[in-house]
Amino acid sequence: MAAPQLLVCALAVVVAGALAVQLLIWGPGWWRPNESTGRPSSSVTPSAGSLRALTAQEAGEAFLSGYVESDGRVTRHDEGGDTVSEGQAYAMLVAAALNDQQHFTTVWAWTKRNLAREDGLLAWRWKDGQVVDNASASDADVDAARALVIAAAAFGDDQLKAEGVRLGTAVLDKETVMTKVGRVQVAGSWANHPPYAYNPSYTSPAANALLAGATDDERWAELDLGTRAVTTALLNSADLPPDWAQVHPDGRIDAMPGAPGRADEGVRYGYDATRMPIRFAESCRPADVALAGRLTPALDRSMGDPAVRDLGGAPVLNEESVVAAAAKAAALAAAGQTARADSQLLSADHLQQVKPTYYGAAWNALARLILSGRTLGGCPPMVGAI
Repeated sequence: MAAPQLLVCALAVVVAGALAVQLLIWGPGWWRPNESTGRPSSSVTPSAGSLRALTAQEAGEAFLSGYVESDGRVTRHDEGGDTVSEGQAYAMLVAAALNDQQHFTTVWAWTKRNLAREDGLLAWRWKDGQVVDNASASDADVDAARALVIAAAAFGDDQLKAEGVRLGTAVLDKETVMTKVGRVQVAGSWANHPPYAYNPSYTSPAANALLAGATDDERWAELDLGTRAVTTALLNSADLPPDWAQVHPDGRIDAMPGAPGRADEGVRYGYDATRMPIRFAESCRPADVALAGRLTPALDRSMGDPAVRDLGGAPVLNEESVVAAAAKAAALAAAGQTARADSQLLSADHLQQVKPTYYGAAWNALARLILSGRTLGGCPPMVGAI
């Protein structure tokens, strides 16, 4: 072999060795494509050895310190600097779970001052000093109500419980409907006419149970049954739940191509639906946990943590997401595979550290708190495992 060829081969071996060392040091997920180009983004690649596993406390503090302003507003820095009710509720859940009364108080005060509607629900979107979309989002309303009840117990504040009960009652009054399959949580008060817009990841069995205990309102139990029925029907027709669906009064359920007005996205398991197994895995009812575990085979059909899949599990986009990694952790934990679930949570940590985002930070924290901690009132499947 000629000297130039020997030199090329030697360089190739050195480069391959360096990459192998980086992979061993950084762990899975050290390289991620740029979301807009699909190519490696050197500007977000951390230094060797900087990636690590986070505790639930650390992940929660990272979200609160990175996205909550001093006045209590949660800013989506990577999504135009706006604020949504979902983000306020996430911060309230995290703060309550961490026993962080200061953050909880400021976030809830900002939320009431800026997003509260006359009917007791929360306006969905705020930007540039005002509400720009007054529609409600039922997942945010349920999460906020749950956070208020948890915080009331953590901080010994009965007023917070009363506010949580009022918000929860507004959810039942304005954001649920009765169908042949039971009571269903619709996407918002704007969706309470048939066919009902339904997001499978908006429903939380653990939140339903907590709010049922706080209110003695039988409609929470009805909602729990309806939620399980709709999710079971969706998983009986496909391996993964869709981001969006619609429920008819007679009980028919259809997977839908995107949220209302976004039909061009197609039917998919993406940034919305990936929250479903996390929410169901923490339920204290084995039937709910089993539904989360049913996603495991489909999620195992491809490597990595693709942000969007078709309903059979095949990747649709050439990018990965924190919530997808956390969702697989939840499915694995629900299926009793806690060691693999632990590895998936590490992947979520690494993804968030490589390319920090508002949504990734929120769900990196919430997934660990939901799956491995007892402070949110559910039945976490990984307590003692990590």
